[in-house]
Amino acid sequence: MTTTTTQVRGPNVFANRTDEVLAQLKDTGQVKVLQTIEGPMDATVKLRGYGEVACFCSNNYLGLANHPQVKRAAIEGIEKYGAGTASVRFICGTFEPHERLERTIAKFLGVEAAYSFVSCWTAAEALFPTLCEPGDIIISDELNHACIIDSMRLAVGIKKGVHRTVFKHSDMGAAREALDKARNNPEVTGAMWVVTDGVFSMEGDIAKLPELRKLCDKFNALLVVDDSHGTGVMGPTGRGTHEHHGMPGDAIDFYAGTLGKALGGGAGGYLAGARRGIDMIVQRGRPTLFSNALPITIACSANMAIEILMREPQRVAKLRENVAYARKGIAAVGFEVLESPTAICPIIVGDTAKAISMSKRLLEMGVFVIGFGYPVVPEGTARLRVQISAAHEKVHLDQLVDCLRKLKAETR
Repeated sequence: MTTTTTQVRGPNVFANRTDEVLAQLKDTGQVKVLQTIEGPMDATVKLRGYGEVACFCSNNYLGLANHPQVKRAAIEGIEKYGAGTASVRFICGTFEPHERLERTIAKFLGVEAAYSFVSCWTAAEALFPTLCEPGDIIISDELNHACIIDSMRLAVGIKKGVHRTVFKHSDMGAAREALDKARNNPEVTGAMWVVTDGVFSMEGDIAKLPELRKLCDKFNALLVVDDSHGTGVMGPTGRGTHEHHGMPGDAIDFYAGTLGKALGGGAGGYLAGARRGIDMIVQRGRPTLFSNALPITIACSANMAIEILMREPQRVAKLRENVAYARKGIAAVGFEVLESPTAICPIIVGDTAKAISMSKRLLEMGVFVIGFGYPVVPEGTARLRVQISAAHEKVHLDQLVDCLRKLKAETR
């Protein structure tokens, strides 16, 4: 008689494999260290263990995160409406500031309606699983943000018969080919959706929205743009990447966006576009049906941030001047920075450990820049991502360039 011994698997399996991964990250210099800020987000920040440093890794593109009126709006919101919503939107979680913010977003973008979420991630994850049905296809730029990728995966997993495909980054020939294949695919019987970031956060380049719009019109497809890094940055008045291209707001069928970057930097996100789509999100979107509403403090502060942007477009102009000045300085030092009209200046260094090491050295010199490597970007394309803000003055930009010059000399 043969006895089979079954190995008991349990917590030790998880513990061992996790310890192995963490040890490998440590040994190869790839461990991410959480830096703690002990004051407000601004051009400079008080960083635990380092003191006051110039901050070049924040998404605070317009310098509104510490704006007195933005802070006051949040304080007044909590004083009037309390600390929390204590509910999802469809039960008793919809407050007046939500309605006001959503009207402001829709007006700002020039679309019919908008709806807020606790983050842009949850907004994006509500989009395709809610609006797509079996027979639809989602066609995505290969470098789209992870939230878009996960939204597509959820749609395909939840609703069997939803299709997805990707096209080579910003390659209009590849996008056209994907649309043509979809149109001739007998299994694609519903809507075709083309989705792209407006500004690609790791590359700093922008989507070819006019060309994509023409393709969508030709193939009768819907165009979705996640413009989280473009809103408040691109275009003469900061409306976003569509404005940069001279397109009206309603040229895009649906937007996903964030309130956690240029628009106050707090948290939260939104979907905006055709009212019928937003109405469907309200009725069927799982991230809003089963998760608390956006905190009132954020609704109030973000609304104020958008109002400031609409009346002070000079903030966008200053950001653009700062970006041009910084890019010129970085190039003069001898670092290659990817060309872009955005506020993101990626310096490609290749190796992840090298990027993290260079980031650490810059911090020791008083400049806070993050090194990005795998899995945030593909292996071999690690980078220092320098991000510019309208809050920066020339003294901060000169400090950045001076420290990069010293770093360049040290790494030869």
